[in-house]
Amino acid sequence: MKNLTLEEIGKLAGVSRGTVSRVINNHPHVSEKARERVLEVIEQTGYLPNLAARSLASQKSKILGLVFPRSVQAFFSDPYFPRFTQGVAQACNEKDYTLSLFIFYSAEDEQKLFPRISQRGQLDGVIVQATTANDPIIASIREGEIPCVFAGRAPKYADANFVDVDNRSGAYIAVSHLVQLGRQRIATITGPLDQTAGMDRKEGYIQALRDRNRSIDENLISVGDFSQVSGYNAASNLLPHKPDAIFVASDVMAIGAMQAIYEAKLKVPDDIAIVGFDDLPPAKYASPPLTTIRQPIMRLGCKAVEMLLDIVDNGSYSPQRMVFDTQLVIRESCGSKQERITDDRSMVSHST
Repeated sequence: MKNLTLEEIGKLAGVSRGTVSRVINNHPHVSEKARERVLEVIEQTGYLPNLAARSLASQKSKILGLVFPRSVQAFFSDPYFPRFTQGVAQACNEKDYTLSLFIFYSAEDEQKLFPRISQRGQLDGVIVQATTANDPIIASIREGEIPCVFAGRAPKYADANFVDVDNRSGAYIAVSHLVQLGRQRIATITGPLDQTAGMDRKEGYIQALRDRNRSIDENLISVGDFSQVSGYNAASNLLPHKPDAIFVASDVMAIGAMQAIYEAKLKVPDDIAIVGFDDLPPAKYASPPLTTIRQPIMRLGCKAVEMLLDIVDNGSYSPQRMVFDTQLVIRESCGSKQERITDDRSMVSHST
């Protein structure tokens, strides 16, 4: 059935358009009899504000949106995104909210679906996976009135609300560990350098070397896009420059890099030590098991929901930002024979 107008709802209910509007907006000056007739018609016709009819007292839809811009090309292949989504969904369930997922594949998708995100009353707020700094959907959402929290730092917007991990510190810890193991030619495979995670992890790599008076060799820096094939290709580009260790900015890329190393008749960790970033499930079962930086992905999703609901309920008078610490998980790919975590305390978060 087509979406009815307020006039059509009023005609079916035997009341004026203004009465329908007052009912939908929970205006007090409506008789109970008229209110009941309007709500009954809304329920019978499936008119869009039936969400409002179920929650008129709170004036909330009880729906949150999770938005993956078209620059997220690996939603179904990178295990990071399902785990983050799981954390968001878990928190929504606990708070009695419904989660609506928006995955954009093209500019046409954005033009078609964006009104469903931005229209007042459709969603109470949105969580946006921040990717490239110049993604137009991010600017569009910020220009709207809907409350918003970014998953990942949004570098162009100093007043943005976000949750993130300390990517720079995590990379610094990983590279420092490789230095302590005596590795001399430490390379890196970065993430995309138009994304904050890619930029910050590269900066952590550089700072760790500089703090130990190591020179920065651009031949030992190769750029990936967080996919396994990009890790393979980046490692293939690095191998002629004889690295004896590689810090890889994601576990998925690290597994691709290890494949390239094996095909070059080299061994991990004997010839080249590898450290990844994420501690996704495949890391533990790689061959050899992957040393990596653990980030609390599901907790990020849960915290994004908590932050967003606080903004929905109380407004946002200053930017809310939460950054989680990371942990180094040592496994065999860097030369260790026994798995251990360098800091067994729970990962903590801090506001910025």
